[in-house]
Parts: sequence; structure tokens; C-alpha cells
Amino acid sequence: MAQREPMSLFQFHQLFSTEEDCTQHAFDLRWPKGFICPRCQNDKYGLIKSRLLYRCKSCRYQASLTAGSIMHRTRTPLMVWFWTIFLVGCDKRGHSALSLSKEMGISYWVAWTMLQKIRKAMGQQDANYRLDGLVEMDEGYFGGTSKTGKRGRGTTKSKVLIAVSTDVDKKHAKFLKMKRVEDFNRSTVEKFVNQHLTDGCTVQTDGLNIYESLSSLVKEHQKLTIKTGASPLPWVHTIIANAKSFVGGTFHGLAPKHLQAYLDEFCYRFNRRFWEGQLFNRLLAACLGYPPTTYGELTK
Repeated sequence: MAQREPMSLFQFHQLFSTEEDCTQHAFDLRWPKGFICPRCQNDKYGLIKSRLLYRCKSCRYQASLTAGSIMHRTRTPLMVWFWTIFLVGCDKRGHSALSLSKEMGISYWVAWTMLQKIRKAMGQQDANYRLDGLVEMDEGYFGGTSKTGKRGRGTTKSKVLIAVSTDVDKKHAKFLKMKRVEDFNRSTVEKFVNQHLTDGCTVQTDGLNIYESLSSLVKEHQKLTIKTGASPLPWVHTIIANAKSFVGGTFHGLAPKHLQAYLDEFCYRFNRRFWEGQLFNRLLAACLGYPPTTYGELTK
């Protein structure tokens, strides 16, 4: 089902109009070479239709299609999961839990939990990649009006480190990383760089002293002078503006503890913007491959 062009709503409905269609497609993604028993590796099985379990004919182990994934023990039909994953993956504006609950006919908290689990899978998938080459890096502030009334680096808004890799002439952005941090200091910068960038990259920043140690962590650290007018960090500043519109426009009253999940969603779509035709399958595969997350873990 790989394709280059984005799938329309009508095409999606044609492909997944029944629960059986969704079940078969999830089966093909999870076991592309056919069913393999997780316990004994046997490939002969029977299906218990009433419980949607695949029973190994050798050791009698019963395997669930959604076991060990974010859909583990879900009571929500696969069709609802499929539609949610499709809408989240293909809508650049994002989907709020309120709008999803109305569209899918499910409760607000079921919709919220599904969306948060999908964002967890998005973040986990992007955690496998690190930025290389030329990288712009800066800090941003997300949230409503500051209680102190201060702006810029004196604000109490959520603090976020942003890094984006670009081509040499900066005509195109490549991959993006965004991380909410408790404070902007050398320690958080070093941890962010070690986790998300390769040591062979060239990093461009402004002259803020929190970036002083970068020269020892990467191939080259270039301090750029920020002047009024054209920005020497054009991509990172454009991304910050777009991310703020995404978070503030679709998700009103966003709690700081959940901000990272929404940044992960923004990064996931940005990093796959040239593969729109594959977004649904890629995200569905990520959801089937990401381990279970409980409601308590999502709200702590």
C-alpha cells in the first residue's frame, strides 16, 4: 500500500471500510512474512474469531494482534484506531481530543488517551535519529501569557531547545528536534546535544553563554550575530513560529507537563513531510511496535 501521494479521505474509507479490513492490514504489518509464534517460532496457527486471538498449533500459545503495542488490551475498535492514526498523521494542524471525540463518537477521555499514546509512539520513533551536518540551534518559549508579564529570557513560559539540520546553503531544512527543558543552562544544552546530535556536525547558535561548551561536543560551533532584519538562523526561527501556531491554534490551555508530547507530534510530521503518502503506514507501524503505555504514565 506504499504510495507517494497523500491518501484522500475517500481512498482511506475504501481501503478500511470494515473492522476486518483493519485487522488484515494490521496483521500484514505486524507479521509481514506470515504469523510467527512469539514463544516457539512456529508458523502454523488457528484463529479464535470471537476474541481475535491467533493460537499457535504447536505450543498452543495465544497471540493477540495488538499485544505489546500502544493498543494493548484496547476496547476501542481497530477502525477507530485506524481513523485516528490517519487523521493525526495527515492533518498538519493536528487533532484535539475534543474534535476527535465528536468525529469518532467516543468519549473525550478515550480520545485524549488514544492521542497521547500515538504521540508517545511518534516521540519514540524519532528518538532513533540524530541530527548531522549543518545544524541551527536556538531556544524558544511556549505557553500562554506569562504570569510575571516578562518576555524573552525573563519569562515563566515553558522552555524548549530546538535544533534543525539543513543543507549547506540553507535552502532546505532536513530533520528537527525539540525538547522541553526545566531551564536554559550549559548542562541542559550539553545533554540535548549528546542525545540528539552527532559529534561530527557543525552547530550554529547565537552568542548566549549557555552554548559555550558546544565546541568540545561537536566538530564545529559557529556563534552568529543576531541583528534586526534577516535572521542568521532562518529555519529554526521559522519552525519556532510554526510550532507555536500549531500548539496554540489547535490545543488551547495546554498543560506544560504535556507540551513535549505535542512537540513530538509536530516534529514527527515535519520530519516526514516529503513522505506524506507513507505517513499512515509508518505511523501505524510505529504504534504497533511501541510498547504499552498506561493512562497513569500519560498523566503523571
